[in-house]
Amino acid sequence: MSTTTRSTTPPAGFIMPDFGDKGRAAPSTNGTPGTATAAEGAGAPAYSGPRKMAFICSKGNLDMAYPALIMGNAALGEGVEVHIFFTFWGLDIVNTRTNDKLKFTLSGNTAMHMPDLGRIKPGLEHVSMPQALGNLPGMTGYATRMMNKQMEEQEIPTVPEFLDLLQASGAHMYACRLTYDMMKLLEADLHPGVEGVISAGDFIDIAEGAQVVFV
Repeated sequence: MSTTTRSTTPPAGFIMPDFGDKGRAAPSTNGTPGTATAAEGAGAPAYSGPRKMAFICSKGNLDMAYPALIMGNAALGEGVEVHIFFTFWGLDIVNTRTNDKLKFTLSGNTAMHMPDLGRIKPGLEHVSMPQALGNLPGMTGYATRMMNKQMEEQEIPTVPEFLDLLQASGAHMYACRLTYDMMKLLEADLHPGVEGVISAGDFIDIAEGAQVVFV
């Protein structure tokens, strides 16, 4: 029987990002985790600058609005510098005419489950809802109300309230210039926490050195 040795050498041109040593246990030479000195590390010096995260929000559905807002808020709580760029349909999240009316739909969402069905028969809460249900009249409104109810039960703020929270906590938020012009928006339409309408290139400059999360 032959054995295969898997190479641990990265391919040419591959650069492993360095996210620093926050939360990473230091190696030990005496069997006790976390007791090694800096000189005993892997070789490359640990990143010593402030942590920075950049989120790109490109979706305008209710369920796609929350991931970046929740992660951004969590990062701020850890002292991480946070920048959020809203582009294409993600601009609906910071558009005050739409951000309190975001919808949730079953259509195209194979991960949609209904926890309450578990009361009827255990296991049904894990079954994906049929996609055809999303095309029924009134189903999007029902699904949206159900999701809002579940978020409220978890004491999760609404999208406008979350934006207020992020603004108060020091998050930097930007609207995409291309989308802003395409949708013919006005600055008065944007949430007050939006610091400016900038290009994709501008945000790339702002996000230099950051962990980037695309939603």
